[in-house]
Amino acid sequence: MSSDELPGQDAEREHIPVLLTEVVEMLEPKPGGVYVDGTFGGGGYTTAVLNAAECVVWAIDRDPQAMERGAILAAKYPARLHLVAGRFGDMGDLLGAQGVSGVDGIALDIGVSSMQIDDRARGFSFLRDGPLDMRMEASGRSAADIVNSMSEAELADIIFNYGEERHARRVARAIVAARRERPISRTLRLADVIRAAVRRAHDGIDPATRTFQALRIYVNDELGELERGLAAAERLLKPGGRLAVVSFHSLEDRIVKTFFRNRSHAAEKPSRHAPATLATQSPVRATFKPLARRPITPRAEELAANPRSRSARLRGGERTAATALTSIPGGRA
Repeated sequence: MSSDELPGQDAEREHIPVLLTEVVEMLEPKPGGVYVDGTFGGGGYTTAVLNAAECVVWAIDRDPQAMERGAILAAKYPARLHLVAGRFGDMGDLLGAQGVSGVDGIALDIGVSSMQIDDRARGFSFLRDGPLDMRMEASGRSAADIVNSMSEAELADIIFNYGEERHARRVARAIVAARRERPISRTLRLADVIRAAVRRAHDGIDPATRTFQALRIYVNDELGELERGLAAAERLLKPGGRLAVVSFHSLEDRIVKTFFRNRSHAAEKPSRHAPATLATQSPVRATFKPLARRPITPRAEELAANPRSRSARLRGGERTAATALTSIPGGRA
């Protein structure tokens, strides 16, 4: 779910799964099928898939709070819903440990959930005061650790690369100046530091938006996790299995788009003028068949009911019988 913030929203609102109908239609749950909700969160996709067919769902989440909430839902679907604590990028190993080697569908909702945003204690929000944390798991370096320890140049790189903030250097300089006075440990203090350094844009977006996004992505290695998750899904899906991915900003969507583009086109045949050893090699076959020519976006009714869905993009593909490639989308093994 997107981390975009909208003023005046209720801090106690429930998580609303985005493009829910479209995701379930893309997965086409079948009786006896095995499905993975790689980003369980509030269980919206999981519940919809379980209700669509007499199937089994393996729900994965790195957030301990999500696992606690999931226990209540699992009791309603005995023997059909299985909860697994961990990262979806590790889904192959996580499910392999449970004896599951192939599945019929995988859903991924990339980003942070509304429940995480609205819980001020988690430190994701620049509208609510709380500890500057942003960790999806209860371990590792927090956002406060990052802003108080990294150099100005390192902070500028993070803010520019992960937040696409054109004033990244100015923001980094302001953060370093502010932390000289005292460490930055609260969300609203960081937001105020950013707002003092960057004017509000004509589009009305809060100046803190992009920096908070950048820190969250960096703290949780979200883009690396997405790449690993896509590669893991390719290996785990059976022929005919389906992958549905909902993303919320350009960095995520670019990775997903590139993955499906690369995986849905067979490698070009070598030139007839190439050396014989190359000319006789078999081309790599496509591992996915696209399920939509363009990304699916929320309909007007959903946008009206859930403004946070406005930037959502759904892309999907159906697994072919071709052998999975051995590298992740960015080309790393």
